[in-house]
Amino acid sequence: MRTVILMMLIFSFSCKSKAPQRSVVPEVDLERYAGVWYEIARYPHRFERDLVGVTATYTLRKDGKIDVLNQGYKGSLDGELSQARAVAKVPDPSEPGKLKVFFVPLIGAGYFILDLDREKYQYALVGSNSMNYLWILSRTPRMDESVYEKLTQKAASLGYDLSKLEKVPQR
Repeated sequence: MRTVILMMLIFSFSCKSKAPQRSVVPEVDLERYAGVWYEIARYPHRFERDLVGVTATYTLRKDGKIDVLNQGYKGSLDGELSQARAVAKVPDPSEPGKLKVFFVPLIGAGYFILDLDREKYQYALVGSNSMNYLWILSRTPRMDESVYEKLTQKAASLGYDLSKLEKVPQR
């Protein structure tokens, strides 16, 4: 647990490589976005090293902020459960696709929703204010290959290096 929190702190401080200006989704219904998301693919990070079966659970609070629970298993799907908790918020209501996630108070990391299934909220492409972070998320542990291809093409069009993308084993 301490390792995950430390890695999240490193993530917060390491967002130095600014991404070129890119658009995020113009609208996000946070009530629909809330819930469990499965990590289908990601750029590798020290704070997620050797984690599989990774999920992110977002719970909307009455004050408009979002409780975040990230969890995954170390080494294998039968490994030790690792968790990290955070709080997210939308700093600028005119850009609801740009959130800030705080694993510790006052130190926030960008969470940019780059693409989203706006009809059913079944998939999302998420980046940060750095080109060093990228996630493909799904509401289910498996994603249709055509959807995965659509999201990777979107990521490539935004300048992300797809050779860094690694799939995440899920149950």
